[in-house]
Amino acid sequence: MSSSSPWIMRRLHSVYSAASCWSGLAARNRVAIDVDEEDRIDWIRAIPYVLLHVACIGVIWTGFSWVAAGVAFALYLIRIFTITGFYHRYFSHRTFKTSRSFQFVMAFIGATSAQRGPLWWAAHHRHHHNESDTEHDLHSPRQKGFLKSHCGWFLTHRGFHTPSQYTRDWNRFPELLLIDRFCLIPPIVLGLSMFGLGALLEAIAPGLGTGPWQMLVWGFCISTVFTYHVTYTINSLAHQYGKQRFETGDDSRNNFLLALLTLGEGWHNNHHHYPATVRQGFYWYEIDLTWYTLLGMRACGLIWDMKKVPEHVREQGRKVVSTEPKSTP
Repeated sequence: MSSSSPWIMRRLHSVYSAASCWSGLAARNRVAIDVDEEDRIDWIRAIPYVLLHVACIGVIWTGFSWVAAGVAFALYLIRIFTITGFYHRYFSHRTFKTSRSFQFVMAFIGATSAQRGPLWWAAHHRHHHNESDTEHDLHSPRQKGFLKSHCGWFLTHRGFHTPSQYTRDWNRFPELLLIDRFCLIPPIVLGLSMFGLGALLEAIAPGLGTGPWQMLVWGFCISTVFTYHVTYTINSLAHQYGKQRFETGDDSRNNFLLALLTLGEGWHNNHHHYPATVRQGFYWYEIDLTWYTLLGMRACGLIWDMKKVPEHVREQGRKVVSTEPKSTP
């Protein structure tokens, strides 16, 4: 046997493993997250992620239309809200309650953002809170550097695993397990829907200047990639830039600009200080669009039992601000 045979066998196994992951045929990996495993990028499994970025270049050929850009922006808002409001504040921290059916609907919509399933997302996020900015934190800028913390960590062999010991409260829902296992289906459904929408508009309203390929590139590819990187800024930039109101023992920061982009997630130091509340902007001047939207959902009876910020936490924050030394000219 030639010396290259082991290398070839490893590559074939990697392709088989990736295909099983993409198709959902592989069972959920239940290994512990801190096993002795290489933290290198699995480029075979990362192919869909890379191709989605490359597909955005297609805008050179499909061109621009206001309707396609509007659909892209609307889908960004819908999906970034679902990530922040449900993947994060609901599945990761259980800061409010909802029905099982609405839970499934929002999990499916969140999965169209191509950020894996809600249980994979929640499991890694809970691990992050347990190990924030320590050597075990998979996306700490302090430990891993900017690029790894921003988008490299989930492309590694370790990052692909679902540490399901962190989501024992959710593992009893088979429909959520199915979304996690077949996590490529929701984004594929959205992509095909965008292609179909573009074809429909081209046929019935040609004056809009759009078509199937343009809508696919703008409504799915560009919108998804933008949603990706806005989400990732909380792992990377929000642990490097901004202000620390509370001593949390990590590098979490409050950042107004990131709060606008992520609909409220930028109040990250607040969140790390007290993650058990649905609201991350603790004060009226801290804009938290996810919180406002969730209030609207509560008014419609879709969610309930929203956990508020305790007054003693808010008062603690006020005392920190009042005791900060004033800057001198």
